[in-house]
Amino acid sequence: MPDALESLDLDALPAEVRAVVLAARKEAFGVSLLNSNLTSRNCALEESNAALATQNVELEAINARLEHFVKELHQLVYGKRSEKLSPDERQLAFEDLEVATAEAEAQSETIEMTKPRKKRKPAQRNLGNLPDHLERIEQVIEPDSITCPCGCGEMVRIGEDRTERLDIVPAQARVIVTIRPKYACPNKDAGVAQAPAPVHLIEGGLPTEGTLAQVAVSKYADHCPLFRQAQIYARSGLDLHRSTLAGWMGRISFHLAPVVDHLFKDIKSSSKLFADETRCPVLDPGRGRTKTGYLWAIARDERPFGGTAPPGVVFCYADGRGGKHATEFLTGFSGTLQVDGYTGYNCPDQTGP
Repeated sequence: MPDALESLDLDALPAEVRAVVLAARKEAFGVSLLNSNLTSRNCALEESNAALATQNVELEAINARLEHFVKELHQLVYGKRSEKLSPDERQLAFEDLEVATAEAEAQSETIEMTKPRKKRKPAQRNLGNLPDHLERIEQVIEPDSITCPCGCGEMVRIGEDRTERLDIVPAQARVIVTIRPKYACPNKDAGVAQAPAPVHLIEGGLPTEGTLAQVAVSKYADHCPLFRQAQIYARSGLDLHRSTLAGWMGRISFHLAPVVDHLFKDIKSSSKLFADETRCPVLDPGRGRTKTGYLWAIARDERPFGGTAPPGVVFCYADGRGGKHATEFLTGFSGTLQVDGYTGYNCPDQTGP
């Protein structure tokens, strides 16, 4: 009908008929425009419904995941297996849950909500306090232009916003090149002059003292085995075999022995000490299993009662728990010894269980 009205020659029609045709054309155009608007609105509603359906599926998956985390946390804290977990195992489980929860929260933040979310109070998170001794590297970000739009010239600085973020530079391997120039008499009448080579902990070895300290602290303080350290160094292109690192640790043990002996002598000069022993699985070559050894901790800490001696502890190894080991380790000490109820400390000659 609209096409037929468009093809008419209205000028050839009488005035009364022309008015009727123009009214019909206007009505037909309005109906066509209404139909077009309705079609466009229906398409928009269909797209919105599809987006809401996708959003609901994603949110349901995130909620299910968070509910699973809550159940896991409940099991860790109150479940039967919580009694079987060591403190370290429990901490590892907590870390895994916290990482997974943070991932789910980050995922939920990326979902575009069709309706504005209700404004929430900022989370009370402990972001930590950055110590004052850390190096501060300031990055000043200036606007693209400080020319005033009103044409009066450049704007005047009235303040600033400062934010601090923690930046950690990964351990970087570097090579220390020692150059010792040689000098000789131009007349060849004297010998050659050259500075002596510096003393190294491992003479002729590859590592510096800083490298040895890093490997030792990672192994004995941070509990990172040598084979894992070898994998870490391999990521930097360093081919350091586990046996090489083990050789370095053996050299360190040898050179640190006098330091440990001096520390032990200083500790035993105190008037009050604490001692305790604990089981320690030890490799038993040839048998394909471990045997039971004991670590004896001899410690001093006078801080609770206002003492001035610095705290310290020495760990001694023995293949048993007999009182003879206590006698050997505590030789030279005369004072108050705080221990548990084990009778081996009261009767040094007793072999113990």
